Amino acid sequence: MPDPRTPTPSPDASSAAASGEACAAASAPSADSIPKTPSENTAAEAEILCRAQAGDHQAFADLYSLHKKRIYSLCLRMVGNAAEAEDLTQEAFLLLHRKIATFRGDSAFSTWLHRLAINVVLMRLRKKGLSLISLDEAMDPVQEERPGRSFGSPDPKLTGSIDRLALGRAIANLPAGYRLIFVLHDIEGYEHNEIATMLDCSIGNSKSQLHKARLKLRDALRTSTRQEAWR
Repeated sequence: MPDPRTPTPSPDASSAAASGEACAAASAPSADSIPKTPSENTAAEAEILCRAQAGDHQAFADLYSLHKKRIYSLCLRMVGNAAEAEDLTQEAFLLLHRKIATFRGDSAFSTWLHRLAINVVLMRLRKKGLSLISLDEAMDPVQEERPGRSFGSPDPKLTGSIDRLALGRAIANLPAGYRLIFVLHDIEGYEHNEIATMLDCSIGNSKSQLHKARLKLRDALRTSTRQEAWR
């Protein structure tokens, strides 16, 4: 369910009525009737988006259901805190509600929403006074997280999951500025020139911060591997 704070449609949404008329002939599909093939799913989402831009609240709720997990995952990777990620996800969809009529299809809707969510996170980080350019900030020591001792031989089926969990913990424990650059470049796929524009820093700073983030991750994963070997 969308956040109960979701506002009533803005004048921008009303101005999209013309585009909504193009959708009027099509009946609104139920959640159970959304097709399963990629091409059909794309067409179904386009129809839902069209209705949402025309002010259809149920269509907006459908968009929320389709994209909330990915937006939450993005926010969580960028801020490293589940409660804050939930809050940022809600903020991103509130902003979407206000701006959805401005989407013109120049890129995929998911890409547009993705950038919108990143901007929401960046605004929050700036309000908190995060220095995105400082590359030599002191590193807070990471508290050691050693699981309880267990007996028996390792389960090979769990090895991949353990590696992913270790990587997730290592990313979450990066200093905020390093984590932000790492997520944007290595996970989200943005180029350094794009990151520099988003963060208002130089390309050289972006590259340097990414390099240091990778070194920190490498050290953290080595430590995690040694701890697993000692168990």
